[in-house]
Amino acid sequence: MARTAVFVGLVVDENDRPVTATQVGQEAFYVVDDEGFLRHVPSEAVDRHVLTALQEGVLSNREAVVRAMLDYLGKDDLFTKAAVESSLGQMGEQMQQLLAVGLPEEARQWLGMMGFRVVIDVHGDVVDLAMPGAVDPDDEG
Repeated sequence: MARTAVFVGLVVDENDRPVTATQVGQEAFYVVDDEGFLRHVPSEAVDRHVLTALQEGVLSNREAVVRAMLDYLGKDDLFTKAAVESSLGQMGEQMQQLLAVGLPEEARQWLGMMGFRVVIDVHGDVVDLAMPGAVDPDDEG
């Protein structure tokens, strides 16, 4: 059970209307307006789907991600590379932490400014995930 909606402010419905988030007891929900009926969708299902897609994107481009992190850090030694690769190997544990505490407001704002967006239907199924900067396999050549 998720205690916070990880991507609050970044989720919209199929009509491009913002989806809000709320707590019911200790569980977080996204609230989708279905022609006046407010459907409460457990946030964990949506968030887990998005986090899994992000994780798959990172792992499928592991070498490029490691190289980018080393460049960003300004280091290219064996120990730093091992630390970065180790942190990639712990993404499952980090996903659990995100589901428990959410993303910081600054991170959500940054993702929003970059064009990151999650589109869900009234049942909470993710129908589109806009991840700017992601490589589309169909565009590779």
